[in-house]
Parts: sequence; structure tokens; C-alpha cells
Amino acid sequence: MLSGAALTGPALLGSLAVLALVDSTSFGTLLIPIWLMLVPGRLRRSRIVLYLATVAGFYLVVGLVLLTVAAVALPQLMELASTTPFLWAQLVVGAALLVGSFFVGGKRKREGPGRFARWRERAVTDASEERSSVLPLMGLAVAAAGVEVASMLPYLIGIGLLSTSDLDSSARVLVLVGYCVVMVLPALVLLAIRSVASRAIEAGLARISGWMERNAAETTGWIVGILGFLLARAAAVELGLFDALG
Repeated sequence: MLSGAALTGPALLGSLAVLALVDSTSFGTLLIPIWLMLVPGRLRRSRIVLYLATVAGFYLVVGLVLLTVAAVALPQLMELASTTPFLWAQLVVGAALLVGSFFVGGKRKREGPGRFARWRERAVTDASEERSSVLPLMGLAVAAAGVEVASMLPYLIGIGLLSTSDLDSSARVLVLVGYCVVMVLPALVLLAIRSVASRAIEAGLARISGWMERNAAETTGWIVGILGFLLARAAAVELGLFDALG
């Protein structure tokens, strides 16, 4: 089991920073912002910042809830996780994730971009109808974060490290805030570059967006498969299955 008790100071912060940077390359934290930045014309930077702030705020709220639950029920959860029925369930879930990872990333038909492109243009360039374009943009941020939160494995690992670290509650909250900021930092950097050198970076953004779109499902499959293997292996070790084979 992952534990932050073995990591202190710079080691803990460094591990969390790496996990946050991995999270920063997800669909909601990078691919959608890049897609929004590719809109032609004058970009309203405040709209992109609003989107990223909504995503970061969503993950902050989720993280606070998870930390609170862990603080209240961690001993009971640790005891439950060591029981034989739980370990067998973990083994089954891990095996299912491992098998299911081979089916992630199938080819899907692409829909025409017309309607989405028009919505994007209204959302991030139109100065009129402020409320009508801002609320759907925030809704997109919440939907994207909500859909992928369960698959944001580095984030969940980071919460686990924080919940078992020797930091006090206020320090954990500050570190969590920093984690969420790092999650959207690459997109903010790209936004800053897009603002001062739009023509120079536009082709690069299009290539990054295309690569992520082509490989997002395959990458997710690898992550799910690795998680499944680790879960199944840990459960098998605790159950002594390898000893029985030996």
C-alpha cells in the first residue's frame, strides 16, 4: 500500500509535483484547453482561465472531501483493506481492469466539427451574451473533470500520499491547492505563449492536440492495465497465492 509516511519534506513534495504534472496532460486539463486555444480570431484569455480555474476548483473540492473521509475513517479503511474478502475482491477488480485495458482505445467514428467549432468560437471569443457563453464553458469544465476523476490515478495516489503523510491539516490543504495549480500550469503556460505568439504556436498546438486525441484512449488503456496489474499483484501477495505456487 502506498503511504506518505515514508516520504517527508522535499521527497513528498517532489513526488506530488511529478504526479500533478502527469495529471496536467489529461483530457480535461490539457487537450480541451488546447482545443479552445485553437479557435481563430482574438482569443478571450479570461474564458480559458475561467475554464482552468473551474477544473482546478473541482479537483480541490474532491480532494478536500477525500482527505476528510480519510482523516475520519482511515483506520477502519486500513483494517477493512486487510481482510480476506476485500483482498479477493481487489484481486478480481485488478484482473478485470487488466483484461479490460485491452479493449480500451477502439476506433470510433468522428463527428463533424461544425457545431462544436461554432460553440467554441462563441465560448472563447464572443464578448456579447456573457452569461450564455460562460455557463456552458464552466459546465464543460465540471463535466470533463467529473467524467475522468475516477481515472486520474496519479491524483488519487497523491491524495493517498497526503492522507498518510505527517503533515498537519492546514499544510495538507495548502499542498493540495498547490497540486491543483500544477495540474493546470502547463495549459496556463501555453495560454501565455498563445497570447504573445499566436501564429508561431498555433501549428504546434494543433499537432499536440492531434497527437493527444489519437493516443488518449491508448494511453488510458495502458494506465488502466498497469493499475489492474498492481492491484491484482498486491492482493495475490497478501493472500499468499505466490507462496502456494512455489
